[in-house]
Amino acid sequence: MEEAFDVIAFDENFNCVSALDDKELRRVPSLEKDMEFFYGDNWKNKIKPSPATVTYVSRIREVAKVSPHLLVGHQYSRYLGDLFGGQMMGNMATRSLNLENGMGTEFYIFKDIPNAREFINDWYFRLNELPLTNEEKKEIVDEANLVFALNIGIFEELEGSSAKALWMLVMNTLKQKIGTGV
Repeated sequence: MEEAFDVIAFDENFNCVSALDDKELRRVPSLEKDMEFFYGDNWKNKIKPSPATVTYVSRIREVAKVSPHLLVGHQYSRYLGDLFGGQMMGNMATRSLNLENGMGTEFYIFKDIPNAREFINDWYFRLNELPLTNEEKKEIVDEANLVFALNIGIFEELEGSSAKALWMLVMNTLKQKIGTGV
């Protein structure tokens, strides 16, 4: 996802994505640390993406080429969803896997965001300031719902979908914040 953001970052036609692409939200370095913790230094050669992950990545690439404004739905779903539920999910993982000192849960730690509530409010403010039509807003909400379904597919492959209730909270908040009422 972040790779797609980087590709379109310099195109002024897609500054709605860049306006919400905060470096504090970037998760790849944290995810790589977690993968190394669980699978070792050579994890990139050992671990292959699951079919649901391949589908999700394909969707991101497609949207980046065809309708880049829809990447806002991916930003919302991944970044704010992870920020909203990150502490809870990280704590659940720590307890259930008997992890120590945040090892294996870097993905859920947003070290550069000291106040999540303030950060999220600012992100929503910037979201509402984007020059989007009502149709584009609806498309973004629809894309965020698709992202949710794609993520549920990934969770189901991992034998668990505890994120569904959290996702409903996140989606209802998005709809309320951008005023679609959909």
